Amino acid sequence: MDAADTALADAATELLGNGPWVFVALTLVLFGGAAYMTGQALAQNWRPAWHTVAYTMLLTIGNRFLSFALFDGDLLSPSGAAIDWAALLAIAVLAYRLNRVGLMVRQYPWLYERKGPFGWRDKQS
Repeated sequence: MDAADTALADAATELLGNGPWVFVALTLVLFGGAAYMTGQALAQNWRPAWHTVAYTMLLTIGNRFLSFALFDGDLLSPSGAAIDWAALLAIAVLAYRLNRVGLMVRQYPWLYERKGPFGWRDKQS
């Protein structure tokens, strides 16, 4: 590894509050799966989309704590927490929308038809 790669890894660690591999494994894989299931559950129970914000904040707190406890990450890194929260929120909103579209099309087949993976439209008679 040369000096440029080391500087890039150090900058990522400073920004994320932990290493890039910890971010990928812990935030995107483990907690990203939890965020996906959260968005799915909210959509299937007809909860409003803004609930994903509160639930992903709670997931972010758990993520930051495990990063700190298991991998010696920075617990109170504002940029790391913001990036973690944004990634988890994006995953949860994606899952919410995918599931809500499926629910609307299945629940009201006489009214709506699918318009791509993220939308529905009024059924054309």
